[in-house]
Amino acid sequence: MCDDCDRRERIQARRLLTRRRFLTRTSAGLGLAAVASLIDEKALASTGVLGAPNVRPRAKRVIHLFMGGGPSHVDLFDPKPLLREKHGEEMPKSVLGTQRVTLMTRDQGHFKTAATPYGFSPRGKSGVLVSDLLPNVGALADDLCLIRSLHTEPINHDPAVTFLQTGRPQPGLPCMGSWVTYGLGSENADLPRFVVMLSGPFDQPIPSRYYHSGFLPSEYQGVQFQPSGDPVLYLGNPPGISKENRGRLVAGVNELNRLRHERVGDPEIEARITAFELAFKMQTSVPELMDIASEPESTLEMYGPDVRVPGTFASNCLIARRLVERGVRFVQLFHRGWDAHGNIVSELKRQTTATDRPTAALIADLKQRGLLDETLVIWGGEFGRTAYGQGDLAGSFGRDHHPRCFSIFMAGGGIRGGTTIGATDDYGYNVAADPVHVNDLHATILHCLGIDHERLTYRFGGRDFRLTDTAGKVVAAALA
Repeated sequence: MCDDCDRRERIQARRLLTRRRFLTRTSAGLGLAAVASLIDEKALASTGVLGAPNVRPRAKRVIHLFMGGGPSHVDLFDPKPLLREKHGEEMPKSVLGTQRVTLMTRDQGHFKTAATPYGFSPRGKSGVLVSDLLPNVGALADDLCLIRSLHTEPINHDPAVTFLQTGRPQPGLPCMGSWVTYGLGSENADLPRFVVMLSGPFDQPIPSRYYHSGFLPSEYQGVQFQPSGDPVLYLGNPPGISKENRGRLVAGVNELNRLRHERVGDPEIEARITAFELAFKMQTSVPELMDIASEPESTLEMYGPDVRVPGTFASNCLIARRLVERGVRFVQLFHRGWDAHGNIVSELKRQTTATDRPTAALIADLKQRGLLDETLVIWGGEFGRTAYGQGDLAGSFGRDHHPRCFSIFMAGGGIRGGTTIGATDDYGYNVAADPVHVNDLHATILHCLGIDHERLTYRFGGRDFRLTDTAGKVVAAALA
């Protein structure tokens, strides 16, 4: 048996040794009871299968700001003067190549070059060009690693989001947050390992399988926080049920579940036990977490007026900081509305107004609290947008999906700030230098967390799976 497999089995055995079982299975009286009281139950609950990072960790936690719909790289992060010069002209066939296009532009009869209506300005000492739509993010340019050469295969939203989340375009696989928490666990036994929050217009579905654990034990799936009512569904006690009575009910149900688990060994029973115990703890921890009244007025001002409105991107960014501050391993914010097939001028303005200030505030807030060095922040969508326009270029044109090249940025734990990686051609249509595949991005994220992406695996269906599938290499130029 390999050393890694042996270590994982020992860790799994320790995780099964709960305090309740320790006490009920021993008969040595008060002496052993005293020893049991010294067991670090929090440490046992938070241990991942790796036990410890297998490469030098640069970050402990992740905040993934996922911009659902595909932000336009040529309008935000990848300026192309040639587009302005060639605006309205047919895109050269040599540039278009054999790239698939969606049904929304396949039959429009032309692929006319569309210049951005917005300007770009050099930001920070690094001088990286960022759209004027992102003044607050641009002001932090020296903290950012901008990747302009990311690429993927799927051309439609669902498979593209699935690929970005799971490393493959087919549904049913564990997402990135599940892999990370499976490998590393969490530092807080009173909150979920992996938290998800949604914001933005309801024009694009965000199904729960985007943050599901797939074939990993269900305790590693993302827990969605709601903007109204109970932050976590059914967290509150029903009318007439006290916390003490609910605690006794949870303890009784879990005792039955443990008896069943001893007989059949189903890991989903253990996941259910963990979920019940965590839900009971969250009755205290989650209300305190969501109450931002203790935040200084200066901090609230950083995030902007929307921070006081539950469910907004600004509010979710502040909650994300409070989560990682409490040791939650992976926080994912889905912000919808970037699918700008029409009227890109007003749509981009609306989206950047909602996200620019809170994104910059989150990074600055983490930095001033000494948390940025151990928190990896990622911003980006599932693909980019085309350099050609969709619709009437003299009116409210949009842009189609474009997986061939797009931009994201990272900041924080282990990332080299003030860095730009990769380049696209003069039209922003093809990768021209230093391509970075989605699998490479995943390998780099895991590396920052101290995980060798080839060694975090799970056997299912007769083969060993991993987040990066059979590909992926760490982007060394992104590392500090």
